Amino acid sequence: MLKRLSTLVAVLTVSVLCKAQETFPKNGAYDERTGRYAFTNANIVVDPKTTIQNGTLLIENGMIREVGKQVKIPAGTVVMDLKGKYIYPSLIDLDSDYGMPEVKTERRGGGRQAPQLESNKKGAFGWNQAIQPETEAGQLFAPNTKQAEDLRKIGFGTVLSHSHDGIVRGSGALLTLTDESPNKAMLNGKASSHFSFSKGTSGQTYPSSVMGVVALLRQNYYDAEWYGKSGKSEEKNLSLDAFNQLKGLPSFFETGDKYSLLRADKIGDEFGVQYIIRGGGDEYQRLDEIKATKATLILPLQFPEAYDVADPWDADLISMTQLKHWELAPKNTSEVAKAAIPFALTTAGLKTKNDFWKNIRTAIDYGLSKEKALEALTTLPASLIKAEGQVGSLKAGLLANFLITSTDLFSKDNIIYENWIQGKKFVLAPLNTADLRGTYSLSINNQSTGKLQITGSAEKPEYKVVLQDTLKITPKAVLTNELLTITYQPDKKRQENIRLTGWKSGTGFTGEGVMPNGTVVPWTATLSEPFKAVASKDTAAKKPVETGSIVYPFVGFGNETLPKAETVLIKNATVWTNEKEGILQNTDVLIQNGKIAKIGKSLSAPSGVKTVDGTGKHLTNGIIDEHSHIALFTINEGGQTSSAEVRMSDVINPDDINIYRQLAGGVTTSHLLHGSANSIGGQSALIKLKWGANQSEMLVPQVKTIKFALGENVKQSNWGDITRVRFPQTRMGVEQVFYDHFIRAKEYAQSWKTYNAKKTGAAPRRDLELDALAEILASERFITCHSYVQSEINMLMSVADSLKFNINTFTHILEGYKLADKMSKRKIGGSTFADWWAYKMEVKEAIPYNAALMYHEGVTVAINSDDAEMARRLNQEAAKTVTYGGVPEEEAWKMVTLNPAKLLHVDDKLGSVKTGKDADLVLWNANPLSVYARPEFTMIEGTVYFDRKKDEEKQKTMAVERERLIQKMLSDKAEGRPTQRAQGTQPRMWHCEDIVGVHAEHAEGK
Repeated sequence: MLKRLSTLVAVLTVSVLCKAQETFPKNGAYDERTGRYAFTNANIVVDPKTTIQNGTLLIENGMIREVGKQVKIPAGTVVMDLKGKYIYPSLIDLDSDYGMPEVKTERRGGGRQAPQLESNKKGAFGWNQAIQPETEAGQLFAPNTKQAEDLRKIGFGTVLSHSHDGIVRGSGALLTLTDESPNKAMLNGKASSHFSFSKGTSGQTYPSSVMGVVALLRQNYYDAEWYGKSGKSEEKNLSLDAFNQLKGLPSFFETGDKYSLLRADKIGDEFGVQYIIRGGGDEYQRLDEIKATKATLILPLQFPEAYDVADPWDADLISMTQLKHWELAPKNTSEVAKAAIPFALTTAGLKTKNDFWKNIRTAIDYGLSKEKALEALTTLPASLIKAEGQVGSLKAGLLANFLITSTDLFSKDNIIYENWIQGKKFVLAPLNTADLRGTYSLSINNQSTGKLQITGSAEKPEYKVVLQDTLKITPKAVLTNELLTITYQPDKKRQENIRLTGWKSGTGFTGEGVMPNGTVVPWTATLSEPFKAVASKDTAAKKPVETGSIVYPFVGFGNETLPKAETVLIKNATVWTNEKEGILQNTDVLIQNGKIAKIGKSLSAPSGVKTVDGTGKHLTNGIIDEHSHIALFTINEGGQTSSAEVRMSDVINPDDINIYRQLAGGVTTSHLLHGSANSIGGQSALIKLKWGANQSEMLVPQVKTIKFALGENVKQSNWGDITRVRFPQTRMGVEQVFYDHFIRAKEYAQSWKTYNAKKTGAAPRRDLELDALAEILASERFITCHSYVQSEINMLMSVADSLKFNINTFTHILEGYKLADKMSKRKIGGSTFADWWAYKMEVKEAIPYNAALMYHEGVTVAINSDDAEMARRLNQEAAKTVTYGGVPEEEAWKMVTLNPAKLLHVDDKLGSVKTGKDADLVLWNANPLSVYARPEFTMIEGTVYFDRKKDEEKQKTMAVERERLIQKMLSDKAEGRPTQRAQGTQPRMWHCEDIVGVHAEHAEGK
């Protein structure tokens, strides 16, 4: 016993000495006590899986010293008997801007601004202002009293804070919400690294799109690697220095939606980084793909309010996506938990911090377990930030960060009394409130008046005044400690108030009141009937709120279950083969394993195979649109003269309704091109229109193409004088752009060739832009060039001849008929419109015979859409070449099938009905070149993605589901829940010249 006592004394002595060793001197006498407290008889929730009943928590010097049932309390300890109340770890938020300077967008005067091409940041930093790895939250931190109070009130004790500005945001700081010095609050000044897809305050033109952001971030990773190995000998770059210092820290990436989340993870995969990703609340819509990322998520708790759809016209504005997301958003966390995806929760995105507990309880109503919710607010965030030895649970040796609550933390009736942070108490509500509930006999001026009923909870009592005539009145009541003030109107018509003020006296109240005439009178309230708590009738676990189903994609016409490939025999159809066999009458086609297995007459169907009667119908391969902008979140990166480094595959939008609409028009494959904002655009993407599939499943990865552009758009003819800063501004300048970039690309390719041959010395700096151009020089990537005017087309062919690279396709090319012979000689294809003209000066010499004249000259001709609406009728656009120029029907059909497949170098798999090729097929009810033709079904790789009969059923189902959701919203409004104005969203129909900012395209995506 003496030995244990001496050890205890030694520990206390060391503690006191440690406490006394301050680095900041204080003026005058001050309290040196260790702050030792013991909290007894509490239900201590040590962590989400461990609760100690009637336990004791002992703290000292801001640390937890011991937790358990048999804790020996040292002499001199302040003991607080919590009498069955609860103690929880204080909560942790990993996405905070607490204590950070306000992020203000730079303004450079009023009105429209001239483009800012270069960084305005002074010093030896990187070239782009949106890349700010040198930003250190630990250096920026200054305590913010109001922010800290707001977070403490809802139970938070620790936050990971960083500057929410830019693409690379620098390091974050782990902070407690104490009101003591910043030195005390800061647990780790460099705890994490942070990223986003937002440029933030940067005014630079580049990047102007999300795909530009991705390319910039990729390039930054490569630059940092090069700089760390050999670049330091060539330049000093403080940004790259700082970026390399961040690499060992936990990396957080802020995204705003499910596809941004997947995009962020893809970047991480490229560079061996597993990001912790802040989501947007719609993860439930793509759980399988998100789980496959193996990322831990940080989930917001903001849920959309119901739309005010009382007016039927207003209701028509709301899309199925908006309706279903309103209903399903509260289910997001429970669905993520069900998928076994680890996640933390954040207050970020809430309108007010007061919504936090309301929303988390809503999430619990929708199926989130309390254990998982607590884990997401304590132990998991602590482990993510490698601070489990400091915060997140109630274990000896951790900081004394804890909450004292009235009951279960997630109960609607729970009260957080106190939030202790580093051993310092912050009082949020009176801890030992007397239970005043019951029924009292009310006497005013010594006359029996009625009754005073106090119900509700002890901490939040509810009051009723019952007069002699049984009239019940809800008064205004204020209880301060044991002082009670009541104001009520006995007669609402007269609007005269009686005001009573009294104090607790024995089992009742006594005091003075003021009558409506100003007379001061005595009053008393004597307890006549103690309060009796009513036990809950239903002690069973609450069933989660029922909702509608999740569909893929998460839009109207989505599927509850994704279609699967089938073995199908189509019999007796007119088959347009696009091969030497031509058009075959009364022919059968067998589809197996996603391929065309057999073509012939009187084929026998294997057992159990689905048979389709094609009598009187026409079977073709699917239409291939060589020039499309559907299924993209953005199409232009116009911040620089060349954007060869950007990839359209980074911004594929599988939810675009135009995918489904074009399937209904027989389109199965689309070539997604960059716009025409600059001379050298971005790398294109070829997708199959697999409705409901994810981005990677849609992508045809082996196709490597890139968009170039000529004409008015690239020299900014219509951008306005103030914006005309970027080179080039003339057609001569456009030519120089090509020479300059390809000469540099040749030198770049040679530098790598030399290095790879010797494998000695420093490796060249990896340049993603020049990589793409070097691939063109090596005939590994193919150019599709936006073009109109003969002179410019001649110019680019001359540049290509002199620098020895090939042009694959001139697209638009409405003056192609003037130089079809030159194109044919160089084996350059032409992808054109059937009969577009007169929409700008460049097309004033367009003629409807253009396609036919190029075809007769031996050019491989495709008819493209460049328009989401026109793509639904590409069969009819092809038919126009029969009228304008006498192109044979089969050759006209090839212009939207086999010819674009050739131009895209996929004709070995697509473009014709041939054994072994992909079963991308359309069954038409008539000749496909007829204006009356419509697809009966459209399949891709043996899977039917559009079926006309099922489409009719789907429309009926949608109408029922839509009305169900509208009625549910109307019920919400009737019950007094908040609503928002009905405001619809329309899918963007992109065209070559469309430019939106980085933030706007995220809105398009939603």
